[in-house]
Amino acid sequence: MLNRNKIYVGLDADSYGGMTPTGNIVRDAQVFGLIPEDETCVGWSLARIESLYDQVSEAWHPYGNLASRLPDALRERHQRIYQAAIERARELGWSAELYDD
Repeated sequence: MLNRNKIYVGLDADSYGGMTPTGNIVRDAQVFGLIPEDETCVGWSLARIESLYDQVSEAWHPYGNLASRLPDALRERHQRIYQAAIERARELGWSAELYDD
């Protein structure tokens, strides 16, 4: 979620702990080591998030955007980061069914 000044609020303040497209970009960047795992991107501009998105897209390209195709170490990091995010989101009231249209 970007505020009206197009500044990212960070994973912790984002909807359900970052269960948004921007949150996914941040987590994927953590998975690929593009940013540290404790970086939440709070205060980042839209341009900086877009640049990170480009880097994440490039990192995913060899794997067809499928976690199952990641090398073991990356797949394990992906699972750990996303599992923690899902647990946190559920604590905040998130449910996957919220987006089932």
